[in-house]
Amino acid sequence: MESKSLARFGRPVYIVDGSRTPFLKARGKPGPFRASDLAVAAARGLLARQPFEPAELDELIFGCIAPGPDETNIARVIALRLGCGDRVPGWTVQRNCASGLQALDCAARDIAGGRCDLVLAGGAESMSHAPVLFDLPMVAWLGELSSSKDAWSRIKALGRFRPSYLKPVIGLLRGLTDPVVGLSMGQTAEELAYRFGITREAMDEYAMQSHKRLAAAQSDGHLAEVETVYDWQGNHYAKDDGVRPDSTTESLSRLKPVFDREFGQVTAGNSAQVTDGAACLILASGDAVQRHKLPILGRIVDVQWAALDPREMGLGPVHASTPLLQRYRLDLEHIDYWEINEAFAVQVLACLHLWRDKDYCRAVLGLDKAMGEIERERLNVDGGGISLGHPVGASGARIVLHLLHVLARRGGTRGIATLCVGGGQGGAMLVERGG
Repeated sequence: MESKSLARFGRPVYIVDGSRTPFLKARGKPGPFRASDLAVAAARGLLARQPFEPAELDELIFGCIAPGPDETNIARVIALRLGCGDRVPGWTVQRNCASGLQALDCAARDIAGGRCDLVLAGGAESMSHAPVLFDLPMVAWLGELSSSKDAWSRIKALGRFRPSYLKPVIGLLRGLTDPVVGLSMGQTAEELAYRFGITREAMDEYAMQSHKRLAAAQSDGHLAEVETVYDWQGNHYAKDDGVRPDSTTESLSRLKPVFDREFGQVTAGNSAQVTDGAACLILASGDAVQRHKLPILGRIVDVQWAALDPREMGLGPVHASTPLLQRYRLDLEHIDYWEINEAFAVQVLACLHLWRDKDYCRAVLGLDKAMGEIERERLNVDGGGISLGHPVGASGARIVLHLLHVLARRGGTRGIATLCVGGGQGGAMLVERGG
């Protein structure tokens, strides 16, 4: 591989440190932490070990899809709870599954443009706290009842109540459904399986590998970025708790399809877990690195966003990563390690398939030939969303942070972290280890 450092930003943007909470599987009821609780837990230890005070940060940027009603502009809430003081602004971004990556992109652009020198950026999500809502007929009835001005009006309004009004709207399911094409994210995964002929056996094999890799990473101490968190009852959470190291293709094959119960192949076992978690990174300019004598974990080279048919949103990593590679005249093999967020096993497998497909690369990506192969030994080496979960606001930040740790541990130089994004988008970030 070429050793020459790549450059996109006129002013270099460094990642000096980062941390995350364990990703905690949602188990049918609200978990012990709200999204802001998780973000504060992830950032508190991170900031405590820095040579600068939290008030010296220029801003905080966090991605979050569904902050609670007490967490409006959650980044500002996090900043105040972390003791950054009144003068450190915080702002929140939302790009569905890539919100954490979007936060890093925004922070990098502010540093590259000279507006900031130190930024805390990341993402948080408490999916177990997703709201349960009333549908419009119930809301309209409540409005009529509350606006009734006398007893007779209230009695008439009460008489118009129907038991069907009490049917809840599950906010998480509504949020994971594309309103334009009318498909849930799982149904878009089924579309990929059908279109590209990806088998249930291949999906389950990939899912099993994800669990085995995460279990090995936990056993070998390769997740040093995880901060232990504590709830108000004194319980502690030290590791991602959705991993199933005893998973086999046989046990996974017994699970029923979730999104197409008659003909489908996508199951809970070969999909990302619904999870609560947060991840954050400290980004710095060269001036801040010198002033505070900060270590350098890596450098953000560039970011690329792409859009495609929402029915095939899982192919977003192909559409975002390919132009990013072309910009620097890089091939797939020039990237030492990859993190492709595991929304679904079939989604990752479809991306790998299409980079090998010369017809797709020519007709859709505008290339002269197929991009080639990403060996499994260079992809998601410590597992991914299937085994540790996908708290949508946090995953983009997590995969960048972990990718830099993988590069350091294995002696790599370049990596790409990439995600598919609900609504038919993709995001990819190219990073280099060290300065």
